[in-house]
Amino acid sequence: MTSATTPATSKGAAASAKAPELPEGERERLDAAVGDLQTGAAVWSALTLAQRVTLLQSVRASVAATTEDWANTAASSKGLDGRHPLRGEEWLSGPYSVLGALDAYIETLSRLASGRNPLDGIRIDRAPGGRTRVHAFPLTGIDRFLLSGFTGEVWLTPGITPNGARAGAGLAQRTPNASGGVGLVLGAGNVTSIPVLDVLYELLAHNRTALLKVNPTQDALVPVYKRALAPLIEPGFLRIVRGGPAVGAHLTGHPDLVHVHITGSGATFDAIVWGAGAPAKRRRREGRPQLKKPITAELGGVSPIIVVPGEWTDADITHQAEHIATMRLQNAGHNCIAGQVVIMSADWAQAEAFRAALRRAYATAPERPIWYPGSTSRMQQASDAYPDALTLGDRLLVEIDGSDDADALQSTEYFAPVLGVVSLTGTGQQFLDAAVAYANDELQGTLGANLLIDPATERSLGSGFERSIAALRYGSIAINTWTALGFILPTVTWGAFPGGTIEDVGSGIGVVHNALLLDSVERSVVRGPFRPLPRWIGGVLTRSKDRGRITILPKPPWFVSARTGAEVSEGLTRFRATGGVPGLVRTLLEALRA
Repeated sequence: MTSATTPATSKGAAASAKAPELPEGERERLDAAVGDLQTGAAVWSALTLAQRVTLLQSVRASVAATTEDWANTAASSKGLDGRHPLRGEEWLSGPYSVLGALDAYIETLSRLASGRNPLDGIRIDRAPGGRTRVHAFPLTGIDRFLLSGFTGEVWLTPGITPNGARAGAGLAQRTPNASGGVGLVLGAGNVTSIPVLDVLYELLAHNRTALLKVNPTQDALVPVYKRALAPLIEPGFLRIVRGGPAVGAHLTGHPDLVHVHITGSGATFDAIVWGAGAPAKRRRREGRPQLKKPITAELGGVSPIIVVPGEWTDADITHQAEHIATMRLQNAGHNCIAGQVVIMSADWAQAEAFRAALRRAYATAPERPIWYPGSTSRMQQASDAYPDALTLGDRLLVEIDGSDDADALQSTEYFAPVLGVVSLTGTGQQFLDAAVAYANDELQGTLGANLLIDPATERSLGSGFERSIAALRYGSIAINTWTALGFILPTVTWGAFPGGTIEDVGSGIGVVHNALLLDSVERSVVRGPFRPLPRWIGGVLTRSKDRGRITILPKPPWFVSARTGAEVSEGLTRFRATGGVPGLVRTLLEALRA
């Protein structure tokens, strides 16, 4: 994702051979914070589930009171003023995501407190390969309405039965009095909800109080975080600190912190686990990590966008081209889950029309600052590797042909507005199988994969389509939507495909979010409508079997091309915070103008 130590080194961060020194007095302040959290861990273990529900409701109220300040501070820190058309990103990816998570956790703990299972009333069935599938979204009437046409599933590891899923649901909240100690959360620097969501998961999935070290890119948010999370700070369940590499080095080695969670880069992860320079190489060879405690991580990767050929209308081509532009350009491309490699069929009759539409959508999206430290140099790396790439304003489009070497595009997470397009042969199942193999074998990482397919083509593939989804080795898979939706939906999970180790971490170890507190998770699958309102209506009127999913959205507010995306995102967040039918009606009317 991003560096959790310092923005100056960002994705390429690595600790120096000699540990940096702490400023005078800083060690004592950090140690005092850890001591407070140890006391808080004992208090947390003494709380009943009902008391924890009450506490989370207080957190929800304090977060709701900060939404405007939160979103505006985040937008300003990224160079977006109050009139910028993309400022809505900071409402959805900040307070909206946290409020949704709190609502979902409150529901899960309320069920446990009353003696019910978190999965009571939730549909559970089978997925390919002997997997159990939990239909985790939508679970409320308002979500079914506002995000009609969108669904989310959690697939468990092969061999876990539906009864096993129910037995494991609840994680640490099944034994609330068993303390998990004190953990360290090294916060991401790019998306403002990530540090808060990671803290909540430490507390609720593991019964660990948390010391959050924010990334320096988010220093401006610290006062907002402290107000929003005051109900956790006051009893000693959370402490928030600032600092660079010296602070990070002291905390990762602190003997009273039992666990580390990082949302960051593979280089930063390796520096924490193994150190740097010749000593780190020797430790790797000998299997002696310098980190003496468990670590979980979310580290990003190169995300594919598989475009399955079909018979698309001109409107379909335009809409899905804008969809791909969104996957790359949201937050200026500074996302671990930003789509980076479009995989198309060279035999698709509409391939050239789609390429042309993609160039238009990518070039005409609203301009915004490239703000994340280090991103400009990675843009230059891409330009050096691909001197013939199209330069479209502040962004690059790399179209690989037969004579180009795709290695840099496949192995470098640019974390900047760089989008690549590659072509494979075949159509139908042949193409899909080849695209899945390419994504699995050629692209770095296993965090998220996106797939676009029209309803008629999906239906024609039958069970082969689901088998292809099962074959994708990614922790989050999005079908006709973007994997970022899986990040925002609290009841699905977020993290790399299982298999990462400290020796070969890939996109990370473990999951977060997961508000149903499911055990033995393999992946999440989110699905959306191929055609927005009103274009699915024709299929309904003609009773077509290929009409696709019904949705009330003409264009999702997170699309960079949504004309009213900022207003709708703000309105949805305010509704999530405080309710109110008049405000929701105004927001829906704005959504119809998108």
